[in-house]
Amino acid sequence: MSAKSTISSLIIAGAVSSALASIAMAAPLTKAEEQAAVSAHKVKCYGVALKGQNDCAAGPGTTCQGTSNVDFQGNAWKFVQGGTCESIAVPGGKHGSLKPI
Repeated sequence: MSAKSTISSLIIAGAVSSALASIAMAAPLTKAEEQAAVSAHKVKCYGVALKGQNDCAAGPGTTCQGTSNVDFQGNAWKFVQGGTCESIAVPGGKHGSLKPI
């Protein structure tokens, strides 16, 4: 096998590995994960997640966890400690919301 085909094979293997990891990260939260968050008194807070760091619900064209398109996307949420969501300040003078923005 030539060095060129070895490098090509490694690049393809890396791309496939990255794609599979992305798919795994975009999976919805399991019932157990969601129940654990609720048991820990966490609530869904919309508009506070950074791009790609939401826990779920990122609107049309996205699958779920880790799929928000922009920072502080109004229809993407993160679990936060209960009672803190609306006090979380985000750029533009806005705050987190318990409902989609």
